[in-house]
Amino acid sequence: MAKSIRDPDGRDALQRAARVFRRHGGTLRTMQAVRLGVHPRTLYAMRENGILDQLARGLYRLADLPPLGTPDLVAVAKLVPAGVVCLISALSFHELTTQIPHAVHVAIPRGAETPRVDHPPLRVFRFGGESFGAGIDEHEIDGVKIRIYGPAKTIADCFKFRNVVGSDTALEGLKLYLNSKHASVDELMRCARMCRVAAVMRPYVEALL
Repeated sequence: MAKSIRDPDGRDALQRAARVFRRHGGTLRTMQAVRLGVHPRTLYAMRENGILDQLARGLYRLADLPPLGTPDLVAVAKLVPAGVVCLISALSFHELTTQIPHAVHVAIPRGAETPRVDHPPLRVFRFGGESFGAGIDEHEIDGVKIRIYGPAKTIADCFKFRNVVGSDTALEGLKLYLNSKHASVDELMRCARMCRVAAVMRPYVEALL
């Protein structure tokens, strides 16, 4: 017997759920989909029928959309919506490093609960107060809004966390930034003062100008 339209596994239910995904950019977390009226069984049926791809635990995307250019950043933006891509991951996004991130570096507010994400691998950093909220750029990538620290703020953050990312990485990022056509020494030093690394960075900046 054919499934009724009330059955969360029925064809009509799958088509309705696909329309919900399309109206919301094609990528949804499980709880988002459920709040929008998609039954959990429908999600699993969509995955089994090849309608959805599972990007990570609890994160689904319509399979007929163009391939993702930055799947890890998209997944993190959806799974850690309060986070901001930072440090080496932000350097990589801005083409200010030759390093290849082995995990997505993401900043969260100090005191926030640590995200529980199985994939992609994360490295979480806690930023406090003004340092967390300042210098955030929002980019729409693969239909998803991703929050990433801008180049100048990223350089300052790397000097602040130079014991973690490596002084060589921070200095390489600074050199590439100062050689870029969008470099602003004023913005760079403003971010350095905010991150309390102006005294550390100033000699390098002066030597490279």
